[in-house]
Amino acid sequence: MQENSFGFAHLWASGDAISHLVAYILAAMSIVSWYLIFSKFVDWWKSRRAAGGVSEFWSAISIEEGIGCLRAKGKESFFAQLAEQARNCNKQCETAGTQLASRLDPGEQMERALRQQLSATQAELERGLTILATTGATAPFVGLFGTVWGIYHALIAIGVSGQAALEKVAGPVGEALIMTAAGLAVALPAVFAFNAFGRANRLVLADLDAFAHDLHAFFTVGQPFFAAHSAQIHPRRKTSMPEGIG
Repeated sequence: MQENSFGFAHLWASGDAISHLVAYILAAMSIVSWYLIFSKFVDWWKSRRAAGGVSEFWSAISIEEGIGCLRAKGKESFFAQLAEQARNCNKQCETAGTQLASRLDPGEQMERALRQQLSATQAELERGLTILATTGATAPFVGLFGTVWGIYHALIAIGVSGQAALEKVAGPVGEALIMTAAGLAVALPAVFAFNAFGRANRLVLADLDAFAHDLHAFFTVGQPFFAAHSAQIHPRRKTSMPEGIG
């Protein structure tokens, strides 16, 4: 059987350090992209699974039990972290401190704490998306550079040999075009994954924002846990409620 004198193996054997470097860069970009794709998919699956614990949270009889229900859906649940942030802020409102934040209205303190947690969660969800976007935008051009460099050397070799027939040009040029195909093969999965995870993150953040709104309403408009506990200890003490809330 006659060995094929064209293809990637022949291109690699006849390539120089720059063409090899381009191939290594594309391989590294592909490995990193696929690692991020699988990693972000696992994170998204965990987030969607943790969202199922929100209904169990509101069915609990205490905030600790509710957080436990959220933790049961995932130890690193964003919903559990949000609920814990609200609980901690609620405890800080119970004891007056000397910090600047303690001088704010309790509702503003709660809003500030939840907003900070949502910002941290958004940063965590978007981690790695910049690399996917960069790979999708630059990989075709990296492959194109490899193609141009390969064609340049192919034409130099053809000029030195003095044979410019079509069968002499088609092989080296076709080999060089493999780099363009490799660049596209690296870029397309990264672009598709970036768009898919961008939409998935927006849905998760929308659920978290709705949950944060409910937590804020519960701890500020409703009766906070520390106030309820204080009312049990001092039955004659009335809990102050905002006007218009019956």
